[in-house]
Amino acid sequence: MINNFMTADIKEIKNFYGEAFQILNPKREVPEIEVEFYPYIGINNTIRVRSGKIFVRLAELCQTAPLEVQKALAFILTAKLLRKKVPPSASQIYRSFIKSQEIQFKAKENKRSKGRKVITTSRGEIYDLEEIFWRINSIYFKNSIQKPTLTWSARKTFRILGHHDSTHETIVISKSLDDKKVPPYVVEFIVFHEMLHVYHPTLQRDGRHYNHTPQFRRDEKKFAHYETAESWIEQNAKNFKVKNKKAKVKS
Repeated sequence: MINNFMTADIKEIKNFYGEAFQILNPKREVPEIEVEFYPYIGINNTIRVRSGKIFVRLAELCQTAPLEVQKALAFILTAKLLRKKVPPSASQIYRSFIKSQEIQFKAKENKRSKGRKVITTSRGEIYDLEEIFWRINSIYFKNSIQKPTLTWSARKTFRILGHHDSTHETIVISKSLDDKKVPPYVVEFIVFHEMLHVYHPTLQRDGRHYNHTPQFRRDEKKFAHYETAESWIEQNAKNFKVKNKKAKVKS
């Protein structure tokens, strides 16, 4: 549990930025500083200069941060603004705060309640994602995966063919794959890959996130058409993008 006993008010926080500016750039006079908390969905913090004045926007999730965390964040943001090296101790203090279970839980709940997920439909013109999901679930997962929201992306994307959003329990597949030129096993492989993210949740270790663990990669290769699907994607993804661009221009 995070100790919120010694939290800072806006005046104290402004003083931290003044102190950081003075230490990191002692030859310049400390400019006027304005600090406010902003309802960012995630743990975002920004600093910028406008008309000689420094504007700092801190995530509302950081309002309860202890004094040492606010001070560390002040040094981090000011160092980035001045293009100076961030003090290692400041990075360590702030990282420990945002990686704590309490803040991670609050961030996830905040994203779930405020974040907007664009949902279209699971039934495409060519492929039905729900039908594919249940088939893959039966063959590879013994129906152990609870069905998340399945949807085609709102736009055709080519760099990212699919992604799993654990916060909103949603699997999104690129609309570019809902095409008769795309083999069924390719769409099935992308759905299978995203289902593996449900089966193998992201691991957190030493402040880092691991999505594609060795076990994940081993299971991924169990897909019946793994090599064929990978090969098709590698050989056709770029050409497929070009063809779609040309078709769009012609229309």
